[in-house]
Amino acid sequence: MTIAVQASVVQGLVASGLSEPDYEVLSTLVEAPEMTSTLHAQAEKMGWSRSRLSRHAGRMEARELIRRDPDPADGRGCLLVLTPLGRDTLRGATAMHLESVRRSFADRLDERDLSDIARIAGKLAQPQGPS
Repeated sequence: MTIAVQASVVQGLVASGLSEPDYEVLSTLVEAPEMTSTLHAQAEKMGWSRSRLSRHAGRMEARELIRRDPDPADGRGCLLVLTPLGRDTLRGATAMHLESVRRSFADRLDERDLSDIARIAGKLAQPQGPS
């Protein structure tokens, strides 16, 4: 199920020139204050390793979607900053992304299905107790 929905959603993003990881970086970065985040905080928010995000950020920086600035609070760290091109690209991709999620997921389910998914997701989001 995850693979089928994800494949459909990724196809929707391709038209915008973004990969799924690109979209994830941009859509979480736009939520940060001043659209800026430390590499460490961004990686933690996304559930990525810092090295994975750093490598991906380099590719996105080459396309001018984000830029990396020195972190004044940590001389070894950097800040990821959403550029105007990145913001515009995200804005253009969001409508296509939402449409593909709706078409490949939400529209195929009835109200009871969606309620069941919300209930199950709520259970899985809770911290797991000791076994």
